[in-house]
Amino acid sequence: MMSNKVKSYVAGSIAICISATLWGLDGVVLTPRLYNLNIQFVVFIIHALPFVMMNVFLFNEYRHLKFFSLRELLFIFLIALTGGALGTMAIVKALFLVDFKELSVVVLLQKLQPVFAISLAAIILKERLNRDFALWAGLAIVAGYFLTFGLKLPDFETGSNTALAAGYSLIAAFFFGSATVLGKGVLRNLSFSTATFYRYGFTSLIMLVIVAFSGKINQFQFVTVENWKIILIISFTVGSGAIFLYYYGLKKVPAMLSAIFELFFPLSAIVFDYIFNHKVLSLVQWVSVVIMLVSILKLSMSSPRKVSAKDADKQLKSRL
Repeated sequence: MMSNKVKSYVAGSIAICISATLWGLDGVVLTPRLYNLNIQFVVFIIHALPFVMMNVFLFNEYRHLKFFSLRELLFIFLIALTGGALGTMAIVKALFLVDFKELSVVVLLQKLQPVFAISLAAIILKERLNRDFALWAGLAIVAGYFLTFGLKLPDFETGSNTALAAGYSLIAAFFFGSATVLGKGVLRNLSFSTATFYRYGFTSLIMLVIVAFSGKINQFQFVTVENWKIILIISFTVGSGAIFLYYYGLKKVPAMLSAIFELFFPLSAIVFDYIFNHKVLSLVQWVSVVIMLVSILKLSMSSPRKVSAKDADKQLKSRL
């Protein structure tokens, strides 16, 4: 019979694998199908709707407000701004730009996030870089280039949005990496449910202001029945549902194992892109995928103290 520790590892591992797979499904199959709506409005509604529902089940989380210091509130706000609002808007913009043609490329480039997170940790938190950081980070970035363009030079004259989408994907990775660094310390004192509740709450408020001032609040009239179906699925499964599942798993497995299981995210994106969009990566792209993911895995596993070994660091990785 398995020991309780092994059972806990198995349960946590399965939870992370499922949540990562759901994120792959979201990036390739669901969010791109909201292309007829405004980007800011999409990000607002997929955060606001789950937050409204969270208030039904997690209303007691408001009791924490009186215990937060101004510094903690500021950091929670910045986490929501970078990882929730700006990062999500950037990745949604990238997914909309490729018009179902290079979805797996966009999702894979987002996995360059650890490169930015470790770099920012060194700059902001004065943490010492692993001696192999430059090697693995360089390989990951070069592989990301060949994943996007193959053996060809970027062509900006054909009207293709691949290069622009790649840029937005990298911006998203930067903001998600920023959220990881900002999350150091402040989230060590919060439970996974509290972190999720306030992350969605602050992001909803930020996006409400952005949507209101940009005059996009009237987008409700353009939401079709099909859009509402996708929004509901995202809100309660691949969105908040997957994040809760991820946090549950994260509390049960070491960060090294989590880094491995999170690879289900980009790998599932490739599979879903093939199943639903009949998109097949070229040989050069496949080689680039392998090199990039191995490099990212090496970065995550060799520098757990710097970026993701702590629960606080890993909690905001990829979907904040």
